[in-house]
Amino acid sequence: MIARPNAAAWRKRLPLLLLGLTLAFPSFAQTTPAEQPTAVIAARAELAQWSDPLDALGTLKADESVTLSAKVTETIESLEFEGGERVEAGDVLVRLDNDEAQANLRVAEALRDERQAAVDRLAQLQQRNLGTRADAEDSRAQLRQAQAEVESLQAQLDNFQIKAPFSGEVGFRNISIGALVSPGDELATLDKIDRMKLDFQVPEVALGSLAPGMSLTATSAAFPESDFQGEIATIGTRIDPVSRSVSIRALIDNPQRKLRPGMLMEVTIARRQRQALVIPEAALIPEGKRHYVLIIDASDDDRVTRRQVRVGERRPSEAEILDGLSPGDLIVSHGVERAHDGDRVRLLGIADDDTSVRALLEADRNAGDA
Repeated sequence: MIARPNAAAWRKRLPLLLLGLTLAFPSFAQTTPAEQPTAVIAARAELAQWSDPLDALGTLKADESVTLSAKVTETIESLEFEGGERVEAGDVLVRLDNDEAQANLRVAEALRDERQAAVDRLAQLQQRNLGTRADAEDSRAQLRQAQAEVESLQAQLDNFQIKAPFSGEVGFRNISIGALVSPGDELATLDKIDRMKLDFQVPEVALGSLAPGMSLTATSAAFPESDFQGEIATIGTRIDPVSRSVSIRALIDNPQRKLRPGMLMEVTIARRQRQALVIPEAALIPEGKRHYVLIIDASDDDRVTRRQVRVGERRPSEAEILDGLSPGDLIVSHGVERAHDGDRVRLLGIADDDTSVRALLEADRNAGDA
């Protein structure tokens, strides 16, 4: 019967057996190949204009808006607009039939001329001591009365012309020539929209951080690719006791007249504007309440070092860094999940406003294919 070695004996013989295999078959002792540097894309920590955003929803109003109506009851003689066009201040939009008013004015002018002649005759007689002073004064009083009547009728003639009180865009025409109109009837609408009023509300807790003159950005679903710049003009004097909000009015320039009264706008107010150190948000490595970044040291053969940073405010795809970085520091922005503290990395490029991540990846892929 052959005796089998126990487990202790096997443990003693195993190293010798492995050594023999290594000497007999050198390929058995292959070493692990050196790891290739991790490909990453970097970004630089840069100073940029920053603010704490406050979002709200607002409604646009025209800078000036009016509904034009007649002051007298009369028929429309002519219309000087079609609707939708721009008019200047003082342009006549509607003319009413004023034949009767013109006739009354001619009667008043004839009476004034008659009384002027009477004043002139009495003045000549008085110079020859043939007329009394009382008759002359009475005649001059009647002349002033006739002149006042003429001026009154001339002023009333203006009521037969509806003019634009300011430059703006006239609305649709809903009236026709020959229609009888009365005071209060809507003849035309006029809006001044080269500058717009934007009214919105914010919570009262934000009141201390707002002031007239602060800038804001407004967007509309009608023009998703456009941002409209404005500033706060007026802050309401009262807090709504139900909603606990305060009303704000801002002014937005509208030189291309894209915006219209009544439009819904998304508003972002730029509070506490300042210079801040900014990095891509993708570069942050969160661990609980702490955040880290990987700094690339070009002088150490592109080796990365893990560093804790203190994060401030955030905005889409960017984060404000309060402590832990300096302007110009090169950090890993894409590939942070594959790189580790102390690793060497292969830098594909630096993403910035002129170079996108897509362009860097395509360039690396093309270089590999070549």
